[in-house]
Amino acid sequence: MADRKGKHASRRPNILFLFTDDQRFNTICALGNREIVTPTMDYIVGNGTSFTRSYIMGGTCPAVCMPSRAMLMTGKTLFHLEKSGETIPEDHTLMPELFRDHGYTSFGTGKWHNSPSSYARSFTAGGQIFFGGMDDHWNVPACDFDPTGSYPQPQEYPWDPGYGEIEHIQKRFDHIERGIHSTELFANEARKFLLDYSNNDPFFMYVSFMAPHDPRTMPQRFLNLYDRERIELPPNFAPAHPFDNGELSVRDELLADFPRDPEEVKRHLAEYYAMISHLDFEIGRILDALRASGQFENTIIVLSGDNGLALGSHGLMGKQNNYDHSVHVPLLMMGPGIPKGERRDTFCYLIDIYPTLCQMAGVDVAESVEGKSLVSVLTSRSPSTIYSSLAFAYKDVQRSVMADRYKLIEYVVEGKRHTQLFDHAKDPFEITNLATETGYKSKISEMRQLLRQWRDKIDDNETSFWEGFHDE
Repeated sequence: MADRKGKHASRRPNILFLFTDDQRFNTICALGNREIVTPTMDYIVGNGTSFTRSYIMGGTCPAVCMPSRAMLMTGKTLFHLEKSGETIPEDHTLMPELFRDHGYTSFGTGKWHNSPSSYARSFTAGGQIFFGGMDDHWNVPACDFDPTGSYPQPQEYPWDPGYGEIEHIQKRFDHIERGIHSTELFANEARKFLLDYSNNDPFFMYVSFMAPHDPRTMPQRFLNLYDRERIELPPNFAPAHPFDNGELSVRDELLADFPRDPEEVKRHLAEYYAMISHLDFEIGRILDALRASGQFENTIIVLSGDNGLALGSHGLMGKQNNYDHSVHVPLLMMGPGIPKGERRDTFCYLIDIYPTLCQMAGVDVAESVEGKSLVSVLTSRSPSTIYSSLAFAYKDVQRSVMADRYKLIEYVVEGKRHTQLFDHAKDPFEITNLATETGYKSKISEMRQLLRQWRDKIDDNETSFWEGFHDE
């Protein structure tokens, strides 16, 4: 298609937000994973800025993606969400809602896990909307965009949760897209919007994928990229978790046998990588459409993910934990005003994307937003420190805090306590628990005090955890 550069250029930057599902940080070739094939993401890394210490705050329910996506869209911290992000209160201004109110055309396609009403007030255009957490990638129950914001009531729908039993659940949809993979489905909708766009207003695009979330199915040619016999197990692979972390029988953990078999984990990793390579290919098609639209040079591109995944690390399979593989996520930015080929190791949360994009677009951030702008980190050759520490939580059983090189994880499960302390400078895979060694008593005490400070700061009032938490 002929380049239409300048046809509807705007002084204000467009925003293309690409959001993946269950993609952990170390799944991009250019960021150190030489086993995976990700040429498009590598291109963004080489032509933009990568945040190498970007995190989610955790989750208050097993479907971690629901609070994660609510935090992203509202800029609110974890314990200031409503019903774990299942609904978004009217006074929590969503990111696309704010941009819409400031003259942007807001477009949304793909997964939306935070109620139809919050989607409706956020977007002025869209299509192939999936209301829910996960589904069959080749038979997506989707909704067409409704400018009135009226979406179907839930109806019974057969669903395979992944371990051999069909369940009947309630789901909103007005059609089922059969035979086309969800990643391609959402990419096609994004391409159509870009290639047809003729409005003089800037756009805010939110393309929210279901991949690489299980069930991990993809076009065969992407699976052919990987020989599972040659896939390397992570250094922190274990047959089983060393103790009860409070969530060992959740759905995600049932996707592989106990104890974890190395060959089975390699199969899961090969399929996971293949899902990401397929995702990478379709993101490349979206960027091709952006170039053809003439808007590439005036568009800020953000790529991130809602949470990570264990896949055999620490004897776990899911994301229902506070280990690095589950809370550390990719965050790439490329476009006008963003340094090329640079990395930032400043601590940050995904809630910081919202105020960052506002500042870059000259839009006043909503008063309800708690995140912090990363613009000073992006533009400075000596980046400032936004956070001196980060805190994480999972339900009422796990709490953790990370500062400088150390990370503390505390567990309270049915009255039983477990403590882990890791030195990320020497042990980035969190293998050696320093809490069991001599000489770290003062460091543990210091980190516990920091954890309590975060508890008070973010209003973490999960009494069942804190009543069981105490210094030995």
